[in-house]
Amino acid sequence: MLRLVELEVRHLRALCAIADTGSVHKAARQLGMSQPSLTTQLRRIEQAVGGQLFSRERTGSSPTPLGSFVLCRARPIVAEMSALVTEARAAAASRPGGEYLRIGSTGSPAVPGWLRRLRARLPEADTTFHMDPSAHTLLRMVVANQLDAAFVHEVEGSPLRIPDGLRLHVLVEREPQFVALSATHPAAGRSVLSLTELAHERWMVDPTADGEWTGLRRVFAEAGISPRVVHGDNLAAADLVAAGEVVAPCQPTSPARAGWVVRPLLGDPLAVRLLLATREGTPGAKPVIEPEALVADLESAYREVAWASDAYRHWFQRHDDVKSLPFTVVA
Repeated sequence: MLRLVELEVRHLRALCAIADTGSVHKAARQLGMSQPSLTTQLRRIEQAVGGQLFSRERTGSSPTPLGSFVLCRARPIVAEMSALVTEARAAAASRPGGEYLRIGSTGSPAVPGWLRRLRARLPEADTTFHMDPSAHTLLRMVVANQLDAAFVHEVEGSPLRIPDGLRLHVLVEREPQFVALSATHPAAGRSVLSLTELAHERWMVDPTADGEWTGLRRVFAEAGISPRVVHGDNLAAADLVAAGEVVAPCQPTSPARAGWVVRPLLGDPLAVRLLLATREGTPGAKPVIEPEALVADLESAYREVAWASDAYRHWFQRHDDVKSLPFTVVA
């Protein structure tokens, strides 16, 4: 049995993550660990404090009265530890050769090229990268000074809740979402697919990606179809798509993979807005890198992967009204 004196900040951070996300599964993804590991950790924490901290229901997990009591004590401790780390990094960055650049993203094929360009621009800076399927989590991290910038997507029809203190830079106003399906699928040879011809397929969506399921459900309703849905993370989708078990919405910049193909959807019913979030400037404070430079490098990296994708390149060629990608700033 885990004793109370053995509780650590990471255990308290896990409790806060479960409470904030309302789900052990989502919290595990946010913390970068497996759900069984977090479940086991939660049991040990509950053994340490002597009672159940969360009630498990079909819709998720919610704090019990004991859990609310523990969370009230845990949150200040976690906040203080985060502040300590942030202030220590800021102190280190203030010394010559001690610059830090902290980048986050919901995930994109453009990220490797972006980081490569940033390293070339800031060769002396220590760059860290944090990936999370939840755009809301990343935006909160930027506001809390845990990240310097976050590259996120906003699903059309499911707007993000933008915290105060952020500056948003629009990378792409409307990026069409394509569909990934097995190379052996009967429709794989077609250049453009409609939702109706995929109505009887199992669609895989990641419930931890903010707005993904809401957006897909909306376009299904508008198309008058009700396909079967499989919930799972995007990492697992690749193997299932290649095996022909599911089809899945995907970014148009998705690279070619063995066993599957990427095709646009007729009429581009599903789309996202790509955003780079930075903190609003503090008078007298000079950032490690100006937001305009972050945007410029991200734009360059995005164009690189966009034109490397056959499906996306052909989509551009069919859309004469889209001559270039918009990159503007939202005031």
